Amino acid sequence: MKLSFIGLIAGLLLPVTMQAQQRPNVIVFLVDDMGWMDTSLPMGDSAYPLNKRYYTPNMERLAAEGMKFSQAYATPVCTPTRVSLMTGMNAARHRVTNWTSPVRDRSSDNPDDQFGPLDWNINGCSPVPGVPGTVYATPLPQLLRDAGYFTVHVGKAHWGAQGTPGANPYNFGFTVNVAGHAAGHPQSYLGTENYGNIPGKASVQAVPDLQQYHGTDTFLTEALTLEALKSIETPVKNKQPFFLHLAHYTVHVPIQGDKRFLQRYLDAGLDTLEAKYASLVEGMDKSLGDIMDYLKKKNIDRQTVIIFMSDNGGLSLAPPRTGAPHTQNAPLKAGKGSMYEGGIREPMIVKWPGVTKAGTMAKQYVMIEDFFPTILAMAGVRYKTVQQVDGRSFVNILQNPRSADSTRPLVWHYPNKWVPRDGPGINYKSTIRQGRWKMIYNMRDGKKELYDIEADLRESNDLSAANPAKVKALSALLSDRLREWNAQMPPLKNTGKAAPFPDETE
Repeated sequence: MKLSFIGLIAGLLLPVTMQAQQRPNVIVFLVDDMGWMDTSLPMGDSAYPLNKRYYTPNMERLAAEGMKFSQAYATPVCTPTRVSLMTGMNAARHRVTNWTSPVRDRSSDNPDDQFGPLDWNINGCSPVPGVPGTVYATPLPQLLRDAGYFTVHVGKAHWGAQGTPGANPYNFGFTVNVAGHAAGHPQSYLGTENYGNIPGKASVQAVPDLQQYHGTDTFLTEALTLEALKSIETPVKNKQPFFLHLAHYTVHVPIQGDKRFLQRYLDAGLDTLEAKYASLVEGMDKSLGDIMDYLKKKNIDRQTVIIFMSDNGGLSLAPPRTGAPHTQNAPLKAGKGSMYEGGIREPMIVKWPGVTKAGTMAKQYVMIEDFFPTILAMAGVRYKTVQQVDGRSFVNILQNPRSADSTRPLVWHYPNKWVPRDGPGINYKSTIRQGRWKMIYNMRDGKKELYDIEADLRESNDLSAANPAKVKALSALLSDRLREWNAQMPPLKNTGKAAPFPDETE
């Protein structure tokens, strides 16, 4: 058992005024597959054409009351992000490097001609030891619950396969679980289709626990919001601090229109599918607004932290999206599954009353594993974990958005095959960012791309040939970190040997 250094100093990181008050409620509002551009709120310094497509007034409202992050990162696909949030570990360390199949012991990787099957944690994360194909870790909600928080999960979980402890949010320390299980997307968003729970037609993706809405016109996003508000009534009444992990299934496929908002986008001239997608986004935004309205009505908005985040970049495969492939997150390159910015840069907003200044923006980059120590610091929790925590608290950034660390390296590792055909930045890639520089390593051929992200957000100018020293330095740093974490590399079929680390290729 390790006593985290961050845990030891958590109380010191809190402002004196916060220490004197009751511990804050914490809401993590997590969206599935939402891209950096899927909002009317510009996440950077300026707006882009896609910002005009969407209508998200409550994201704008939250940003006006809090702090938006222009460079917030997650992993390219969902389960690695979700496990990192729950454990504070980088995906290269926890080895849940791809999305997990709901079926136990089944890899979600696609077969490949060059690489053989990868040894990764195909069953996800486990809060108990000894479960094959899992990473054992002390989960965030368990630590909060042990510290006196009322812990609620509503929506998508997707931390572990069926038949393993990680499939059930109760085993992660949640007091309440609504609709969280092993599956990674809903069979249906429609209450008229019972969210997939139709006899003879239900699959493992059918959403559990929402029987009272079956046969009604209640869209899944709305049902989850109503259940989330019901679930926190008890701690609010008892004046007990609560942790709400509201993890919406939206905007993941299937792209089904939310008829409450669909007509707006049809009238704006979008094709039917993109109009449905935009209606999913607006439905999510309404949920955010309903949560904020509830907090204000109950007079607890000043005691509640809201953290808005997405789990990976927006889907840019076409189909199922329409338009040219990998343009759906422009100006960012590519989308979900990719190591380019479109696959890993996320819309993130934090409102911490008394700490964050209204209407501010932080340009310092942060990573999804940073949520773990940050939330525990917000709650003033000293903690012990069985895992080594890789994340860093960003409380100092919330206190002062000009805080910056240009030397910290961020690492992404995806030694898997997400889709059958490689795309831009997709399949078998490792990436490092340090300061303005970002390098992408291709495990197939050893090629390295280098970008100046501060000057080239679109990643259109590969500077590797002009900066061999920087490529070499980043290759060494990335390789050192991967070896330290015992990161797995895919085995070559022709030799049986693992693909080389970045510093082992020219």
